[in-house]
Amino acid sequence: MADQQTHYRVQGMKCGGCEASAKGAVSKLTGYMDARFDHKTESGVVMGDVDPQAVVRALAAVGYTATVATP
Repeated sequence: MADQQTHYRVQGMKCGGCEASAKGAVSKLTGYMDARFDHKTESGVVMGDVDPQAVVRALAAVGYTATVATP
């Protein structure tokens, strides 16, 4: 489903550059449409039909600890 949104708790982001790095990491995943990350609230949302565990792994690969959050 293309309009799916999955919310995440993301630890380790310190600035806007970190937000961009996180977005870049998940943008390569199959089914990705868009993403928003906020270092101040330690949160993110990924839009598209993307495997949540793939998002967690992609964020871990760039240094961030992520878990799926319940909205």
